[in-house]
Amino acid sequence: MLDVRSAMRRSAQFHADLPAVTSGEDTLTYAQAWDRGLRLANGLLAMGLQPGDRVAVLEDNCLEAADFYLGTAIANLVRVPLYRRNSGEAHRHMLTHTQCRAVVVSPEYAHELHGLAEEIDGLQVIVRDESYEPWLASQSNEDPDPPIALDDVFVIRHSAGTTGRAKGIAYTHRAWTSTTRDWFYMLPPVELGDSCLHVGPISHGSGYLFLPIWLGGGRNVLAPKFEGEGFLDVLRQEKIAYFFAVPTMVADIVSRCGVAPQDLPDLKVVMISAAPISARTALDGHVVFGDRMYQMYGQTEAVPVTFMGPREWFSELPGSDPLRAAGRITPFAELEIRSEDNLPVPIGKEGEIAIRCEGQMTGIWDDEELSARRLKDGWVLTGDIGRLDANGFLYVIDRVDDMIVSGGFNIWPAELEQVIVMMDGVREVVVFGVPHEKWGEAPLAVVVTDGRSALDEETVIAACRDKLGSYKKPHQVVFQTEPLPRSIVGKIQRKVLREPYWAGHERRVAGS
Repeated sequence: MLDVRSAMRRSAQFHADLPAVTSGEDTLTYAQAWDRGLRLANGLLAMGLQPGDRVAVLEDNCLEAADFYLGTAIANLVRVPLYRRNSGEAHRHMLTHTQCRAVVVSPEYAHELHGLAEEIDGLQVIVRDESYEPWLASQSNEDPDPPIALDDVFVIRHSAGTTGRAKGIAYTHRAWTSTTRDWFYMLPPVELGDSCLHVGPISHGSGYLFLPIWLGGGRNVLAPKFEGEGFLDVLRQEKIAYFFAVPTMVADIVSRCGVAPQDLPDLKVVMISAAPISARTALDGHVVFGDRMYQMYGQTEAVPVTFMGPREWFSELPGSDPLRAAGRITPFAELEIRSEDNLPVPIGKEGEIAIRCEGQMTGIWDDEELSARRLKDGWVLTGDIGRLDANGFLYVIDRVDDMIVSGGFNIWPAELEQVIVMMDGVREVVVFGVPHEKWGEAPLAVVVTDGRSALDEETVIAACRDKLGSYKKPHQVVFQTEPLPRSIVGKIQRKVLREPYWAGHERRVAGS
């Protein structure tokens, strides 16, 4: 097995004259992109950084983002992506707890790191302003070729928790190479010249596609952000074969173009991940994109572990409900459903999802106690509740701490959300538990409508009662037209919405 740097270097050699990276009107060949990566690597090493040092970055997608991806790999430096929508305190935490020695920042975000060089001992701040290109050109393009072991750390990605401080998830070269293989194992192969559009930062979910596209001789097209307006035109103009999408992106695209098939002759894959997708969004997206939608499940800590393509996803299979599943266990992963005692439960029973794969974290950075809680005998305990069926399909029901206990009954919010989101006029929905005098706590649904629907509370409650039973129905429904609040990676912030209802309570759960 090759380390990431060596695999990328080989691709740059054999694909030297092919287009490698595009940003706006600018396109670099593999030779040009690799040359810039070499220069950045030497520039960083000349600043006194040593292989294995952590270097953070705060940026949108751009050509310079490719410089950083390549340059840190070439120099055997550890990437630590920062999140552009985080607070200054969150940036400070990520920099200090990973002991970063430098941070590279795009000029539009430089103010967010103002003063940190003085506050954090030994931290060097590199702003990619007008001086960046002359500085880069002045560096050597000789390959520094530091030795790299497969178990050297390649990247530290932070979990996107909605409470508490983010945790650094460390991946080695060995694990990242395995993750790259597994992401594409069940996808149509990358062919020379194929293009992949990144509208999410390559430091996050979309970045899982950057390396396999590079290794296959394809072109990574870097866009600074997702724009629903004109998105399909970009797919056609750039002849896009692959793109990564969170479910909200699919819903936005469908709302703009309508539920109608689109002519996208070059498209091979719409890779759906990062959050659960509703049955309605999946069905509408399938009409728009045809048999090109794929879904996978995993976590920052271990990914991917389940997968399915369009012919499975939108099929009928005795004993399974693929439309509401997160895919089947992949060939290179293990998955078990565990009891509260951390023991496997029978097929069909609910419990915590435990996963293990070659492409998983080595641990939580600089936190042995948390690593020991999350890693049990090499298995990652996800904190997700799910069940497996007899065909190996996984159904993710909810997070462990999102469960509602009402009158002694367990209620998973996702069950109600799947019913409500299929109702006419509903754009999105979130359900959470709120205090209830009689039952201890009860479900409340916040429903985002299209502003034209005549949907009312009783209709929503009746639909849930009919589909799920009386005890699972929401006791209150709140309607709004404003989008739900989301985290930096696009996940609905259920806890932010729930918090006001529990003000003054010592705990966020209540007994009956």
